[in-house]
Amino acid sequence: MLRRLTFGAVALALALALLSLSASARADEPLWALLKAGGQVILVRHAITTPGVGDPPGMRLEECSTQRNLTDEGRGHARRVGEAFRTRKIAVDRVMSSPWCRCLETARLAFKEPEPWPVLQGGRPNSEALRQAVSQIKKAMAEHREGPPLVLVTHGFVITGLTGLDVRMGAFVVMKRGAGGAHTVAGQLYVE
Repeated sequence: MLRRLTFGAVALALALALLSLSASARADEPLWALLKAGGQVILVRHAITTPGVGDPPGMRLEECSTQRNLTDEGRGHARRVGEAFRTRKIAVDRVMSSPWCRCLETARLAFKEPEPWPVLQGGRPNSEALRQAVSQIKKAMAEHREGPPLVLVTHGFVITGLTGLDVRMGAFVVMKRGAGGAHTVAGQLYVE
C-alpha cells in the first residue's frame, strides 16, 4: 500500500511539473514571436561562470587565461541558447560583445563571431563610466530600426543600468522598439 502511495505521489508531482513547464514555455512564446518582428534588440548576460568568484588579480583583458571564464555548464548553456534561436528560425543581425572573454565566448557559441565593442564592458556599478556606456548603448539601440534582432552580449550590471532588471547569467532581455524609436523591455527569457 505504501509503495502504491509513493509511486502515485511521484507520478502526480511529475505530472504537475510537466504542466507547469509547458505553461511556462507557452508564456514565453509571445516574446519569441516578437523576435521575428523587425527592429528588436536582445541584451544577453554572458553565460555561466564560477558563481561568486571575481576575476583574479593581474587579470588582463587581452589574455583569456587570466580571466574568469565560462564553465563547461556555461558553454553548454550558450549552445542551448543558440539552438533555441535556430529551432524557432530566428535569425539575428549584428552580434556585438563586451571584449571580456566570457562575453565573446557566449556570443560565439550561441550566435556567431561577435564584433567586440568596449562600451559593452560598462564601468563599475553606479559609476560615471557606466552612465556614459549606458547612454552610448541606448544610442546604438535607437539606430537599430528594422530587420533581425541586434544582439548585445554584456554583463549583468550593464543590463541593470539599461533596464533596471537584475538578470541571471545566461538570461536575455528582449527590448521592443517603440513607435518613438526608443526600446522598452518586452520581457526576459532563459533557456533551460
